[in-house]
Amino acid sequence: MTDSLSPAPDDKRARLRASDADRSLVHDILAAAMTQGHLSPAEYETRASSAVAATTFGELDVLTDDLPVTDIARAGGPSPDLLGVEKPAYSMGSGSTASTVTTKIAVMSGTELAGNVPVGSELQVFAVMGGAEIDLRRVEFTAPTLTVRAFAIMGGIEVLVPEDATLEISGLGVMGGFSHKAAGRGRPGAPTIKVVGLALMGGVEVERKPATFEKK
Repeated sequence: MTDSLSPAPDDKRARLRASDADRSLVHDILAAAMTQGHLSPAEYETRASSAVAATTFGELDVLTDDLPVTDIARAGGPSPDLLGVEKPAYSMGSGSTASTVTTKIAVMSGTELAGNVPVGSELQVFAVMGGAEIDLRRVEFTAPTLTVRAFAIMGGIEVLVPEDATLEISGLGVMGGFSHKAAGRGRPGAPTIKVVGLALMGGVEVERKPATFEKK
C-alpha cells in the first residue's frame, strides 16, 4: 500500500526549497527572455515578482517551463551559468579615489578604457573627429549607478557593458546615430549603467557583451 502522505517521484524536486541563488538564476532567465522578445515587459514584471516570492523549485519552474531556456542562454542572455560558464563577480570599491577615471577624450585621435580600473558615479566621454572605446565589463564600480555622458562630434564612441547590467539609454542622434537597442533590466546585484549624451554627425554604439569575451 502506498503512503498517501509521500509525494510522487515527479513531485520531489518541486517540493525542494529554493535558495537565493536559484531565484536569482530564474530572474536572469526572465530578463533575457524579455530582452530577446520571448516575454513582454508586463509578463516579465509579473513573473519576476513571482520569482522573488518563490520558496520552492516547483514555484520557480512554472515561471520558465514555457521558455526556450537553452536557446535564450546561447543567444547571449544574462544567464551564462546555464551552459556551465561561471558568472562574473563584480568588483565594488568603497568610493572615489585619486585614480578613479572620470573623463576620456579623443580629439582627432583615439582613446580607450578597459580592464580593472575604478570608475565613479559619472564618466564623461568626448570623441571629436576621433574614436573612443569604453569597456565597462571588468571595471571596479565605486557606486551602484554609473552615468556615462557620451558626446560624439563627427566621431565614434563604443560602450561595452556587462550583459547582466541594468542599462538605461537616453542619448540623442543628430545627423548621426545613438544606439538604444541594448537597454533593459539586469539581474539583482549587477550595476546600473545610464548612457546619455549626443551623437552629432557621429555615432554612439552601446552593446552588451559577456565578461569572458575578449575584444581583438
